[in-house]
Amino acid sequence: MNSSTHGDAGPDGGVVDAAAVALLVRGIHDGLAETRRRAGAVAEAFERYASLTPGAPRPGQAVRVLDGFEAIDGAIAAASAACVTEMLTVQPDGIRSPSILAHASTRDPALVARGARMRTLYTHVARYGPALGAYLERLGDGAEVRTLDEVIERMMVFDRAVAFLPANAERTSALELRQPALVGHLVTYFECLWNRAVPLSEPVPAATGIAGITHRERVIAALLAEGHQDAVVAQRLGISVRTCRHHISRLAAALGTSSRAQLGVRIARAGLGGPA
Repeated sequence: MNSSTHGDAGPDGGVVDAAAVALLVRGIHDGLAETRRRAGAVAEAFERYASLTPGAPRPGQAVRVLDGFEAIDGAIAAASAACVTEMLTVQPDGIRSPSILAHASTRDPALVARGARMRTLYTHVARYGPALGAYLERLGDGAEVRTLDEVIERMMVFDRAVAFLPANAERTSALELRQPALVGHLVTYFECLWNRAVPLSEPVPAATGIAGITHRERVIAALLAEGHQDAVVAQRLGISVRTCRHHISRLAAALGTSSRAQLGVRIARAGLGGPA
């Protein structure tokens, strides 16, 4: 009998069927192929994750995480030094401290001197900060400021090419974005806010047409109607929680209620639940 047709002798003298050998080899081959597929998927996932890790930006890197104030400040300083056309910023939290503005004064005048334009959005409360006027005087005509009742979160965009956003509530981490669609979306968001904002040279609206209710209280009413807590309302307007609650008390008195449970109903009935 021809052993090449039916099988070979095994180590124990038995016969190993050729079909069984082929099946075994195919199983090993399929296992290796699956291992290579999984390895490729892991490598691809690692590459995506690596694009979010700290370190110097790589060409084409869309998102970079910056951890710590030193890393954040260094990346912003580098973007500012390279900026040649425009810097857009949104600055929440009300009155800017003299120390923060002094630090900005070491960087921003050089940007303006190169011919770049600066546009900044603050809350209305920031108008009353004593250091803001001196800071803007150093920048001259290259800087333009407008204010809003509220702004959501800090944002910086340089040359519409790179943007910075906080990555956590404490602002100890930040995202550096260079993906064109993402940056373009942020610029569009900024322009919408800018068109609604009041130039610093113009007065903030005071009256609302409703007796006893100021413009700020009108804004607070709208935020309360959205379901926000006092602390969130205060943060959005850049005022203290104590000041916010004082305005809420005035609002309640003007609407003829002393109950927070009824305040929402009175706000709705007065038509104060929509945008100010």
